[in-house]
Amino acid sequence: MIKPGIVIIVAGGKGERMNANIPKQFLELHGKPILMHTIEAFNRFDKTMQIILVLPETQIDYWKTLCKKHAFAVLHNIVIGGQTRFNSVQNGLKMVQAPSLVAVHDGVRPLVSSSTIARCFNAAEKYDAAIPVVDLIDSIRQVNEDESISVDRTKYKLVQTPQVFDAELLKKAYEQEFSVLFTDDASVIEALGTKIHLVEGNRENIKITTEIDLKMAETFLNS
Repeated sequence: MIKPGIVIIVAGGKGERMNANIPKQFLELHGKPILMHTIEAFNRFDKTMQIILVLPETQIDYWKTLCKKHAFAVLHNIVIGGQTRFNSVQNGLKMVQAPSLVAVHDGVRPLVSSSTIARCFNAAEKYDAAIPVVDLIDSIRQVNEDESISVDRTKYKLVQTPQVFDAELLKKAYEQEFSVLFTDDASVIEALGTKIHLVEGNRENIKITTEIDLKMAETFLNS
């Protein structure tokens, strides 16, 4: 990797679909909060990587308390999040200096593999924009107003994070006005006319949003 690697980890969940009384990123997985597993995944990949954690202002003190409780010592910078994920990434980018490669990752994807991270950074070094994807396994249907039709699943991919970009390109993309079409960082980049390069993700790199997701993640770690 020629350019320095940076990761912005966005963690602004509330845990509503988890039926939990604390934000989902703070729920325990294998003995410690999900978010700690996520940060450690990038620290394992590169001990020198700058880690920028974006949290709602109301959650920062609680996070610091958890870090003390678990003696969590991985260095990271904390940035106050915005009203939306888009705004939170914007805030995180204020700490980013170019030239560099910047990954944006969901705080509740703790099972991303080092090989997936490596593939994303290596491809972004070459193509400026790279995201991990996995194949669809189930059959899928397109739903219209009054009918549904079967579609070819081989023409679709499931998108994961980290999504990695050239820092200058990502900063420029996030100067745009927000659009409801911006469902992830890749869609923000695409609005500039930049092509996205796809790399292989890892199937266990799930986004933990429900109780069954948490149970699945625990199973992965136990195995």
